[in-house]
Amino acid sequence: MDLSIAAAKALDAADPLAGKADQFSLPDGVIYLDGNSLGALPKGVDQRVANTLANEWGTGLIRSWNSAGWVDLPQSVAAKLETVIGAEPGSVVIADSTSVNLFKLLAAALERAAAMEAGKRRKILTERDNFPTDNYIAEGLIRLTGETHELVRVDTPQAVLPALDEDVAIVMLTHVNYRNGFRHDMAAVTAAAHAVGALVIWDLAHSAGAMQVELAAARVDFAVGCTYKYLNGGPGAPGYLYVAPHHLGHCQQPLSGWFAHADPFAFSPDYQPASDITQFLCGTPPVLSMVALDQALDVWADVDLAALRKKSLDLADYFIGLIDDKCAGHDLTLITPRERHQRGSQVSFTHPDGGYAMMSALIAAGVIGDFRSPDILRFGFAPLYIGFADVWHAVDKFAHILETRQWDAPQFHARKTVT
Repeated sequence: MDLSIAAAKALDAADPLAGKADQFSLPDGVIYLDGNSLGALPKGVDQRVANTLANEWGTGLIRSWNSAGWVDLPQSVAAKLETVIGAEPGSVVIADSTSVNLFKLLAAALERAAAMEAGKRRKILTERDNFPTDNYIAEGLIRLTGETHELVRVDTPQAVLPALDEDVAIVMLTHVNYRNGFRHDMAAVTAAAHAVGALVIWDLAHSAGAMQVELAAARVDFAVGCTYKYLNGGPGAPGYLYVAPHHLGHCQQPLSGWFAHADPFAFSPDYQPASDITQFLCGTPPVLSMVALDQALDVWADVDLAALRKKSLDLADYFIGLIDDKCAGHDLTLITPRERHQRGSQVSFTHPDGGYAMMSALIAAGVIGDFRSPDILRFGFAPLYIGFADVWHAVDKFAHILETRQWDAPQFHARKTVT
């Protein structure tokens, strides 16, 4: 691999996605390698939100629920996302947060599993290193339902398939691990779960927007995800959920709010769930964040997802090669798979000194990654706006910080609330 800056510039010149970077607003002098935590701002989002504030709300007032299509945003915005995650039309809805949506889906999936199975299955199978909120939600639901189910945590992704048995009701996994970037084979795991009669819920937070996600082709039952990472919906942007069409109408979610009713504006005193994906809504949609997301998703209209995935993998390969070359001897340990098809779009390292101060120094130098406790330096590669020259300059700065021990200054050791 040619690791020169000239080679990086040549790769950028040949990049079929290179022009997409012009659709984002990024500050000068910053190399942003944290799109796996919060995506960059797509151009036009600020104007869209300003128009909603000034005209749709300011002038249209309550009329804009109809005239500006506010009431339809959960489905109309979801329609733009369906192609990005390989979902069938009408199988996705934008709503709430990932955590709330997972609560809804897990409860619905357990009910569906019970209806499909004569015996009582007790296990919800997951990974110990799954994103914590997912496991917390499962623990909370188990408490609410009287401890009739058990959360079973395996220690490695390779232990998932051997743990499948006929007592597993639900397999609940994150497609790409937030710590080390390991990527599950969605189709293979889903098929293995189905073979023992289990249903599957996938969390797409660290995969959607960085690679092909083919929910329908993989015969996935349920999925959740956030929109503020690779999908660039903005801080705290609403989440989404997916329900395979053959499950719609056959299970109920527990947060039976009025927007999940078959006819919300009938204001019936009794609940009657909608039979389509809107059954998984709850309360009034947050219009300002919805319109920001709606505008942000327009950047995906012409994106070749196969080219996106290839660039993601190539960027990470290039980054790993540069770290191996420029940062050797500084005790960095790669915990992301070197095998490119086993990883998502991030690269993570550990360091015996913890790594927090190193990441803080790197951010101060204009290269933004992030840190995950206790000792993980994490770098995300959003292929729409990161190039190979960006990666070269990022590693060059990192190598200088390591070589000079700039990171060991007191100001870089002081912990901030958000890491």
